[in-house]
Amino acid sequence: QLQLVESGGGLVQPGGSLRLSCEASRFTLNYYTIHWFRQAPGKEREGVSCISRDDGTTTYADSVKGRFTISRDSAEGRVYLQMDSLRPEDTAVYYCAAANSAYCSIPVYRYDYWGQGTQVTVSS
Repeated sequence: QLQLVESGGGLVQPGGSLRLSCEASRFTLNYYTIHWFRQAPGKEREGVSCISRDDGTTTYADSVKGRFTISRDSAEGRVYLQMDSLRPEDTAVYYCAAANSAYCSIPVYRYDYWGQGTQVTVSS
């Protein structure tokens, strides 16, 4: 069983930055494709960014492209989401999810492991 934990959320002003982290309590994430999702109140969950297991390919939603960066710290087995130039519409609970897959081009149901989420609030 893989239990994921997100951290790094908080309250930030528009234009500010946050770095979210995703890690497993006892295991490295190096063997998993990791996808960040977010969900705002009253809205459906949406994919934000993904980093693949095998080749490190990254994907981004159009709404965050150029502002967010996903990365791995292989030594620590963690995945990060650096969020810059934050906007109020980025406000949501952010979740990381892990899939036993080599690549990001997989349906959502392939993500078997999810964290509990971390709140990101962008407000002036």
